[in-house]
Amino acid sequence: MLVAGFPAGAWGTNCYLVAPAAGEECVIIDPGHQAAQGVEEAVAKHGLKPVAVILTHGHLDHVASVVPVCGSHDVPAWIHPADRYMMSDPEKALGMTIGQPLMGELTVGEPDDVEELSDGAVLNLAGLELTVAHAPGHTKGSVTFRMPEQADVPPVLFSGDLLFPGSIGRTDLPGGDPDEILRSLARVCLPLEDETVVLPGHMHQTTIGRERATNPFLRQVAEHGQGGAGADAAATPRRGM
Repeated sequence: MLVAGFPAGAWGTNCYLVAPAAGEECVIIDPGHQAAQGVEEAVAKHGLKPVAVILTHGHLDHVASVVPVCGSHDVPAWIHPADRYMMSDPEKALGMTIGQPLMGELTVGEPDDVEELSDGAVLNLAGLELTVAHAPGHTKGSVTFRMPEQADVPPVLFSGDLLFPGSIGRTDLPGGDPDEILRSLARVCLPLEDETVVLPGHMHQTTIGRERATNPFLRQVAEHGQGGAGADAAATPRRGM
């Protein structure tokens, strides 16, 4: 399997191109702010053919390049319906007043073809199998994408802004909910195998085992259930837009 990832734009949001191998079809995950050029460079370098854009949530730093990327390759974008409005109304998603500048080069709006994600759906795209898990808390429509173990490749979780190395997504923007994100961590992350590789929306990759042992939010959820993260977790900065 090929995963070509790079941080893009003002928020360093990770965009991933995923394919069975170089020279084959691929999916693009979270082409955010200033990601279009990086996508085209990765497509050319690895000889890839994009067939879809899939989005972990609707915040601007994850979707700002959806329109040009989908338009260049004539592919659909997949997003959870609860976050779909964010593509065309990013000010509302960020709690901003309509008309406030959002970086002049941004092209907001929906691509021509939008498909909606649902919890438990299995996407068979580009020869890949990706299982969708609805994981609200950072936004109402946050999702993760999980790929099963294959050959010598461990299972992979594209966690978006649910789980980061040592932290979790922020919950202070519209649609965020601190209790809900803890429930999502318990339901989506805790049951996974320790060897599962986590490719997050920001920062570097990690594993479920490492986060189970060291991440204060995941540890507190595991020890005390879904109802509270405890004082240690509350003191840890939360990440993402």
